[in-house]
Amino acid sequence: MTIRLGRALGALALATGLASIPAHAQGDARYINPPGLTKPTGYTHVVVAADGRTVHIAGQVAFDSTGAVVGAGDFRAQAERVFANLRVALASVGATFSDVVKTTTFVTDLANAAPLREIRGKHLDPARPPANSLIVVASLARADLLIEIEAVAVLKRPLR
Repeated sequence: MTIRLGRALGALALATGLASIPAHAQGDARYINPPGLTKPTGYTHVVVAADGRTVHIAGQVAFDSTGAVVGAGDFRAQAERVFANLRVALASVGATFSDVVKTTTFVTDLANAAPLREIRGKHLDPARPPANSLIVVASLARADLLIEIEAVAVLKRPLR
Protein backbone atom coordinates (compact mmCIF):
# COMPACT_ATOMS: atom_id res chain seq x y z
CA MET A 1 0.00 0.00 0.00
CA THR A 2 2.78 2.43 0.89
CA ILE A 3 4.58 1.81 -2.41
CA ARG A 4 1.40 2.42 -4.44
CA LEU A 5 0.66 5.61 -2.49
CA GLY A 6 4.23 6.80 -3.02
CA ARG A 7 3.97 6.16 -6.77
CA ALA A 8 0.60 7.90 -6.91
CA LEU A 9 1.99 10.94 -5.11
CA GLY A 10 5.02 10.93 -7.41
CA ALA A 11 2.78 10.82 -10.48
CA LEU A 12 0.67 13.65 -9.03
CA ALA A 13 3.80 15.71 -8.39
CA LEU A 14 4.98 15.20 -11.96
CA ALA A 15 1.56 16.02 -13.40
CA THR A 16 1.23 19.23 -11.38
CA GLY A 17 4.86 20.36 -11.68
CA LEU A 18 5.48 19.97 -7.96
CA ALA A 19 8.37 17.62 -8.64
CA SER A 20 10.51 20.60 -9.68
CA ILE A 21 10.17 22.24 -6.25
CA PRO A 22 13.18 21.41 -4.08
CA ALA A 23 12.38 19.55 -0.89
CA HIS A 24 15.04 21.38 1.11
CA ALA A 25 15.70 24.99 2.01
CA GLN A 26 18.28 26.76 -0.12
CA GLY A 27 19.55 29.04 2.64
CA ASP A 28 18.46 32.37 3.96
CA ALA A 29 17.69 35.57 2.09
CA ARG A 30 20.28 38.35 2.31
CA TYR A 31 19.31 41.88 3.35
CA ILE A 32 21.51 44.72 2.08
CA ASN A 33 21.43 48.47 2.65
CA PRO A 34 24.17 49.80 0.37
CA PRO A 35 26.26 52.83 1.27
CA GLY A 36 25.20 55.74 -0.93
CA LEU A 37 21.49 55.17 -0.36
CA THR A 38 19.54 56.81 2.43
CA LYS A 39 19.25 54.88 5.67
CA PRO A 40 15.91 53.06 5.48
CA THR A 41 13.41 52.90 8.31
CA GLY A 42 11.26 49.79 8.38
CA TYR A 43 12.41 48.28 5.08
CA THR A 44 15.55 47.03 3.31
CA HIS A 45 16.80 48.48 0.03
CA VAL A 46 18.00 45.18 -1.49
CA VAL A 47 16.91 41.64 -0.65
CA VAL A 48 18.51 38.66 -2.37
CA ALA A 49 16.20 35.66 -2.25
CA ALA A 50 17.34 32.34 -0.82
CA ASP A 51 18.14 31.12 -4.35
CA GLY A 52 21.04 33.63 -4.39
CA ARG A 53 20.02 34.96 -7.82
CA THR A 54 16.68 36.75 -7.48
CA VAL A 55 17.11 40.33 -6.28
CA HIS A 56 14.29 42.56 -5.07
CA ILE A 57 15.01 46.28 -4.91
CA ALA A 58 12.74 48.48 -2.81
CA GLY A 59 11.13 51.46 -4.48
CA GLN A 60 13.80 54.07 -5.08
CA VAL A 61 12.95 57.75 -4.94
CA ALA A 62 14.94 60.94 -5.48
CA PHE A 63 16.70 60.92 -2.11
CA ASP A 64 20.39 61.59 -1.74
CA SER A 65 22.36 59.56 0.80
CA THR A 66 21.23 61.87 3.63
CA GLY A 67 17.52 61.55 2.80
CA ALA A 68 17.19 65.00 1.18
CA VAL A 69 15.02 65.22 -1.95
CA VAL A 70 16.98 65.85 -5.15
CA GLY A 71 15.20 67.95 -7.78
CA ALA A 72 12.11 69.07 -5.88
CA GLY A 73 9.48 69.96 -8.49
CA ASP A 74 11.70 68.75 -11.38
CA PHE A 75 10.55 65.38 -12.76
CA ARG A 76 13.62 64.88 -14.99
CA ALA A 77 16.05 65.53 -12.13
CA GLN A 78 14.12 63.18 -9.86
CA ALA A 79 13.95 60.43 -12.49
CA GLU A 80 17.71 60.66 -13.09
CA ARG A 81 18.33 60.39 -9.33
CA VAL A 82 16.01 57.38 -9.08
CA PHE A 83 18.00 55.58 -11.80
CA ALA A 84 21.26 56.56 -10.06
CA ASN A 85 19.92 55.04 -6.83
CA LEU A 86 18.83 51.90 -8.68
CA ARG A 87 22.36 51.64 -10.11
CA VAL A 88 23.81 51.80 -6.57
CA ALA A 89 21.38 49.13 -5.37
CA LEU A 90 22.20 46.85 -8.32
CA ALA A 91 25.95 47.35 -7.92
CA SER A 92 25.71 46.24 -4.27
CA VAL A 93 25.07 42.70 -5.55
CA GLY A 94 27.30 42.86 -8.63
CA ALA A 95 24.39 43.53 -11.00
CA THR A 96 23.70 46.10 -13.70
CA PHE A 97 20.58 47.33 -15.47
CA SER A 98 20.99 44.44 -17.93
CA ASP A 99 20.08 42.06 -15.07
CA VAL A 100 16.76 43.80 -14.38
CA VAL A 101 13.76 41.74 -15.49
CA LYS A 102 10.88 43.72 -13.95
CA THR A 103 10.22 47.25 -12.78
CA THR A 104 7.21 48.90 -11.26
CA THR A 105 7.10 52.64 -11.80
CA PHE A 106 4.92 54.96 -9.76
CA VAL A 107 4.38 58.54 -10.97
CA THR A 108 2.18 61.30 -9.62
CA ASP A 109 1.38 62.74 -13.07
CA LEU A 110 0.86 60.80 -16.30
CA ALA A 111 2.01 63.90 -18.21
CA ASN A 112 5.54 62.80 -17.27
CA ALA A 113 5.31 59.55 -19.25
CA ALA A 114 7.23 60.91 -22.26
CA PRO A 115 10.23 62.20 -20.27
CA LEU A 116 10.16 58.98 -18.26
CA ARG A 117 10.45 56.90 -21.44
CA GLU A 118 13.34 59.07 -22.63
CA ILE A 119 15.24 58.74 -19.35
CA ARG A 120 14.51 54.99 -19.08
CA GLY A 121 15.94 54.59 -22.58
CA LYS A 122 19.26 56.07 -21.40
CA HIS A 123 19.59 53.49 -18.63
CA LEU A 124 17.83 50.37 -19.88
CA ASP A 125 18.49 48.48 -23.11
CA PRO A 126 15.64 49.53 -25.46
CA ALA A 127 16.07 46.26 -27.40
CA ARG A 128 15.51 44.22 -24.20
CA PRO A 129 13.55 46.35 -21.73
CA PRO A 130 12.33 44.69 -18.55
CA ALA A 131 8.67 44.03 -17.96
CA ASN A 132 7.15 47.14 -16.39
CA SER A 133 3.98 48.39 -14.79
CA LEU A 134 3.35 52.15 -14.81
CA ILE A 135 1.04 53.23 -12.02
CA VAL A 136 -0.27 56.74 -11.48
CA VAL A 137 -0.70 57.54 -7.80
CA ALA A 138 -2.13 60.52 -5.92
CA SER A 139 1.01 60.84 -3.82
CA LEU A 140 4.19 59.04 -2.83
CA ALA A 141 5.76 58.80 0.65
CA ARG A 142 6.43 62.54 0.61
CA ALA A 143 4.44 65.17 -1.28
CA ASP A 144 7.53 66.52 -3.08
CA LEU A 145 8.39 63.13 -4.64
CA LEU A 146 7.21 62.69 -8.23
CA ILE A 147 8.50 59.20 -9.14
CA GLU A 148 9.40 55.89 -7.49
CA ILE A 149 10.72 52.74 -9.15
CA GLU A 150 11.10 49.27 -7.66
CA ALA A 151 12.91 46.49 -9.49
CA VAL A 152 13.52 42.77 -9.68
CA ALA A 153 16.78 41.49 -11.12
CA VAL A 154 18.13 38.02 -11.76
CA LEU A 155 21.86 37.53 -11.29
CA LYS A 156 23.82 35.48 -13.80
CA ARG A 157 25.47 33.60 -10.92
CA PRO A 158 24.30 33.14 -7.34
CA LEU A 159 25.54 35.75 -4.90
CA ARG A 160 28.16 34.26 -2.59
